[in-house]
Amino acid sequence: MIREPQDLNDVVLRDRAVRAARGLAAFDRLILGARVADMATGELRLADIGLVGPLIASVHAPGTRADAAETLDATGLIAAPGLIDAHMHIESSMVTPRRYAAAVVPHGTTTVCWDPHELGNVSGLPGVRWAVEAMRGLPLRALVLAPSCVPSAPGLERAGADFGPDELAEMLSWPEVAGVAEVMDMRGVLDRTPRMAGIVGAGLASGKLVCGHARSLSGPDLQGFAAAGIASDHELVSADDLLEKLRAGFTVELRGSHDYLLPEAVAALATLSHLPQTLVLCTDDTFPDDLAEKGGMIDLIRRLVRYGMSPLHALRAATLHAATRIQRPDLGLIAPGRRADLMLLDGLDTLNVTHVFASGTHVASGGRLLAPLPPAHPAGALLDTMKLAPVLPEQFLLRAPGPTAWLRTAVNPRFTQWGEAVVPVTEGIAALPEDGILMAVFHRHGLAPATPVLGVLQGWSRWRGALATTVAHDSHNLCVFGRNPADLAAAANAVIAAGGGMAVAAGGEVRAVLPLPICGLVSDDAVEDVAAAFRALKEAADGIADWMPPYLVFKAIVGASLACNAGPHVTDLGVADGSTGELIAGALVG
Repeated sequence: MIREPQDLNDVVLRDRAVRAARGLAAFDRLILGARVADMATGELRLADIGLVGPLIASVHAPGTRADAAETLDATGLIAAPGLIDAHMHIESSMVTPRRYAAAVVPHGTTTVCWDPHELGNVSGLPGVRWAVEAMRGLPLRALVLAPSCVPSAPGLERAGADFGPDELAEMLSWPEVAGVAEVMDMRGVLDRTPRMAGIVGAGLASGKLVCGHARSLSGPDLQGFAAAGIASDHELVSADDLLEKLRAGFTVELRGSHDYLLPEAVAALATLSHLPQTLVLCTDDTFPDDLAEKGGMIDLIRRLVRYGMSPLHALRAATLHAATRIQRPDLGLIAPGRRADLMLLDGLDTLNVTHVFASGTHVASGGRLLAPLPPAHPAGALLDTMKLAPVLPEQFLLRAPGPTAWLRTAVNPRFTQWGEAVVPVTEGIAALPEDGILMAVFHRHGLAPATPVLGVLQGWSRWRGALATTVAHDSHNLCVFGRNPADLAAAANAVIAAGGGMAVAAGGEVRAVLPLPICGLVSDDAVEDVAAAFRALKEAADGIADWMPPYLVFKAIVGASLACNAGPHVTDLGVADGSTGELIAGALVG
């Protein structure tokens, strides 16, 4: 249903639009009586909007035209451009693209910039090709980006594939691919390794987008990251970080997945003389329960407004600014000659979306899609990615000669630091620190033996059960958290039996399972059903761990293996530090 820029260049279409704009022919659709949110001028002005096919043909004085095949009375409503999510991963919502579209389109999102690097890390080029093909026929436009870091930290982890410059060049040759997805190997970029120089160079040579991941970079390193040709970042850690990156010329993708940073970001932006045109919005990662309840981008805009941002500024960042960044001049404005992607809101205070148009087609009304979804795209080999046998409780024991053992640990669930602990050894088994849990990582992609790496996390509270997951950024190996070997094995085996996903166990019994059979990451069940199963799993997790927001939260489990970030993270190769390249075999040192 969604078509790309070439469809607007049809001479017959343009002829029809010009004639309709001049009153020499009728519109296909006419939206009457709305107040147009003009993203160029910042005005709210009364106007009628005439559509011809996928084009906006005219935005004119209200009541001056009535000739149209269809009309929609929008009196009292606000017309705004369709929302553009400038950086996101559909896989984080744990549903397929068609289910994702059903969740976000009725809430005004008409375009997403999708980095399918989760699929790429599990299934390689076939996973990315599946992502492209699964978007076809949907009422949601996806600018698919070529995953740049598969794995995210070469040498520190193993994923299910390995993308170098040749793989990037191939993906960039696909017309549906809009650029290079977030470049996460920051050390490789700054050290000018041949691999990362080639990957970024392939993006620059293509003339397409080159997107970044500049977590905790500052000063000369941030300047060097930009000098490499990388133009965007969403990995903010503070308001000062936001301003430094704007000043360095990055397009900053202010993300909704880290809500605790948004109030200070809004306050920092308010100190500037104007809203930077290089500020855009993104969801990044949205779990299925939040997606089902809140609708994605519109929820981020509501929160920004609640924290003090002007509604028109928030909308501009999510429309005109984003369209400029993604090189799509047909999007982002309600104006003649632009694409008819727009939404109708009941007001700027509530920001409730009542109607959505995509390429001139009325695709949603009253929070529901107006047309049925196309059939599921076949997943084929993506359904067979758990290439390991059931595990045993004894695989979760820290074996040491005694009488004491020295452990190197990962301290804190976010902004991790190296720690250490000396623990007693009883009958050849080292104890865990009182404030620690075990994190075991099994390679699950069949490229190496599934021998677990055992790490120890401190500052994660005292757990009373175990949690296993194959949603584990970004290599998505099987990660298991807890203290008791019987619980750890029970949770891990439940995930293996499900073909991937998440499970919680306590008392040696499985308490909840979320099956995610496609790549161990997503399900084709309805968003509402996946959200319900996810809520049940989180409730079970609440019973085994004492979460301490904002850092020790359920979401921390999916990033504990993210080796490209600074500080220690447990991977299938050992405990790795993305900022230094340090890698040790496991927690047990001596």
